[in-house]
Amino acid sequence: MHLLWTMLIGFLAGLLARTFYPGSGPQGFITTALLGVAGSLAATYAGAALGFYPPDHVAGFLASVIGAFALLAAYHLIRKQ
Repeated sequence: MHLLWTMLIGFLAGLLARTFYPGSGPQGFITTALLGVAGSLAATYAGAALGFYPPDHVAGFLASVIGAFALLAAYHLIRKQ
């Protein structure tokens, strides 16, 4: 259930991050959702590894949005080259 909840938060975080990301890219709904889920998972496991919260704790929504935003930025930097 933990992974499912993380993925749901990541999906919403990806959509929110894409809304606030500057510029318009040829990015679709699926890519946005996948980057959001990946950002949420990265925020969950990186935060636990850095000791911000216990290992089985789901990252907060804000951390998930930040992770999704960072992955969106990296994705756009890679795709432009």
